[in-house]
Amino acid sequence: MPQAAFTPPLLQSAENPGPAYDREPTFPAMARDGDVMVPMRDGVKICIDVYRPEAPGKFPALLAFAIYNKDFQGPDMAAALPPQPAWSPLWTGPLEAGDTKFFVSRGYVHVIGSPRGIGKSEGGGSREWDCYDLIEWIAQQPWCDGNVGMVGISGFGAEQLQVAKLQPPHLKAIFPFDSRGAYGEFGGFRDEYPGGVIHLFRYLVGHFSAMHQNRGAPGALPPERETLWREAMNNPDYKMYPHIANLLAQKGQHMPPYFQLLIDPFDKETAVEKSEAEFDRINVPTYTGSGWYGYTYKTHLNGCQHWYRNIKSPKKLLLAGPAHVERPYHTFHSEVLRWHDQWLKGIDTGITKEPPVKYWVMGENVWRTAADWPVPETQWTKLYLSSWERLTPDLPAPSSAAETLPSDAFVQMPPTQTSTIQRLRYMTDPLPHDVLVAGPIALTLYASIDQDDTNWIVVLKDVGPDVSVMSVREGERQVPSDLREREVTRGWLKASNRAIDEKRSKPWWPWHPLTREAAKPVTPGTIEEYRIEVMATANLFRKGHRICLDVTSLDLPTGVAGATNAEYVPYHICSSKTVLHKVYHDRSRPSHLLLPIVPQ
Repeated sequence: MPQAAFTPPLLQSAENPGPAYDREPTFPAMARDGDVMVPMRDGVKICIDVYRPEAPGKFPALLAFAIYNKDFQGPDMAAALPPQPAWSPLWTGPLEAGDTKFFVSRGYVHVIGSPRGIGKSEGGGSREWDCYDLIEWIAQQPWCDGNVGMVGISGFGAEQLQVAKLQPPHLKAIFPFDSRGAYGEFGGFRDEYPGGVIHLFRYLVGHFSAMHQNRGAPGALPPERETLWREAMNNPDYKMYPHIANLLAQKGQHMPPYFQLLIDPFDKETAVEKSEAEFDRINVPTYTGSGWYGYTYKTHLNGCQHWYRNIKSPKKLLLAGPAHVERPYHTFHSEVLRWHDQWLKGIDTGITKEPPVKYWVMGENVWRTAADWPVPETQWTKLYLSSWERLTPDLPAPSSAAETLPSDAFVQMPPTQTSTIQRLRYMTDPLPHDVLVAGPIALTLYASIDQDDTNWIVVLKDVGPDVSVMSVREGERQVPSDLREREVTRGWLKASNRAIDEKRSKPWWPWHPLTREAAKPVTPGTIEEYRIEVMATANLFRKGHRICLDVTSLDLPTGVAGATNAEYVPYHICSSKTVLHKVYHDRSRPSHLLLPIVPQ
């Protein structure tokens, strides 16, 4: 099926993928059953809220279930906090269960709850079957017609995919948008920390945690974890961030999942193998996705693509725009309704007859569709890093003057000494025509460092428009310094995690094991090959613009005392040492960017 654009109206919305779909809201009155305690198979009770049409009859149910507190989901919070765009200081990520009023008025029961150990739910035992048991309980209630779907994003999306693997009989469809990682339990390591570079996203959203925690004086850990803890406490990269050192000192009493990450920042091969074996167990219709905003914290944007690639059941993928969806979550509910009306109400909404992939193109501001992802028509194109800050399609010819070129270099001091981020910059000439880049991206970098580790952080930018030319004439010897820049996406790789699993890799998706066993310090001065995953995107680089790549090794907290001014734009734990980085770009060491160019 050819890749195509929708016939564009005057304007399109990045939060409304279309086509227009809705049903008249026919149930204006809502009944609420609050703090209902539902027994699980082992007797532990979990706490839920039930919102249903105040009318006789039975209705399909939509369950939103996650570790975030149910008491700040639902219509009460939506009434107190009107929808906030991503740039609002009151935008709050965990408000993710969906628009209760919208669903109930259109003939669905909206159930919101939390697993054991969270909020008002009782604790103790394993939570593995909580969502399964709750789905089957819902199906037996007098207000339910036996059809259960699931809604909600992020944590609420992760629960949907995990319970789908357990195949509860009454689960008929799921819509796990911003669905977290695909490898490992409830998100795992590799999709959230590509390249093994640790960031602060989970620390920042951990302030919204509703986990049951009884804090006391830190005690002894099991011997193996005690050893890991002592190593972490002595890690100078951790020590320079006081809030991280303070969390470590509490030995798991505060933010236990993030503490575990800090003391053991690696993936597990067994977790990957388990996930790979379980993908085929998801047999319900699945509509997943994320938005280009997700490249900053990675787990949603990486996860949805990997879920889509691996799931065999009826599936769709939606990749939205650059701004995070509003909170409380209510956007593109017409698409959620269209999906669940198809599978829970038996209405032919047309959703199964259209291309399975829909993505927003930045720079063009339109929705496009495709038969698969990456887009089948993609022309995989290499742009080579070259001298004098150039990014070019030309590889130096053999036995030529350009066959060997000197390396480029930058020195980065740690954030204890500077707030200046050093970089190497590589840019194309102004483009002769529009270029659509849509899909996953990879950078191959031949480089050396003078320490045993660093973080490679690479940034793809859209620069321009630019009408300048490069010549010897006065005023034309440099690229203008005042060109507009728009960051498009980024990639990360911890140098010690450079090992590659060739069997699992694709040219555009390098697979690093990211395990403790595969990690290997760099020998200072040795030229190594680094294959860096750059987060997928879709951007139309307009005629006259330049494609730009910045190579860096540092980002910085943007707020007070190591906090940040946007919870979903986390910074990374970087080196506490001054590091000299050299990048090579000659014929034998052809550093290059692999771009997915989609023909117009």
